[in-house]
Amino acid sequence: MDALEALCNRASVGRLTEPGPTPAQLETLLRAADRAPDHKLLRPWRLILVSGAGRTALGELYADALRRREPDADAAALDKARRMPLRAPLVIAVVATPQEHPKVPVQEQIITAGCVAHGLVNAAFALGLGAVWRSGEFSYDPWVLQGLGLAEDEQLVGYIYLGTPEMAPRIPAPRDLSGQVSHWSGPV
Repeated sequence: MDALEALCNRASVGRLTEPGPTPAQLETLLRAADRAPDHKLLRPWRLILVSGAGRTALGELYADALRRREPDADAAALDKARRMPLRAPLVIAVVATPQEHPKVPVQEQIITAGCVAHGLVNAAFALGLGAVWRSGEFSYDPWVLQGLGLAEDEQLVGYIYLGTPEMAPRIPAPRDLSGQVSHWSGPV
């Protein structure tokens, strides 16, 4: 698939099934992610790949976090939390690992990690895989972050769910960009 076609037509695919990426596809995804814009080449990110039984363990971690946050959570809510990582054959947690640097603010480094996530979903689309970038409460929950092994100065940018689309992804219609784009010619 042409790079511009992939960039202009990519859409999130929330309904994923087996198989997940092959080892060769995963290598391509990781190589694409590594090409994120990165001021001073700090590589302020890391990826945690969760597949197989790891997805069940992640679901248990989510349920534990929910129980800690909401001691009265009912069985249905806990079961929903447990099933979340099972919605795709592979889940990649994208972690921002900012470093002290005199010329690269932390914000830029977190944006780089976001670009890593963006690269993963775009590369997945180009390979014919389905992908969706998910966040939500379990991206920020201290119990989950600790369970995933994040250091105190790290942040979870989100989870990239990868697999085979259950149905052909929709091709998004072009949108009007006039509300998001302006031309600047000097101070106001």
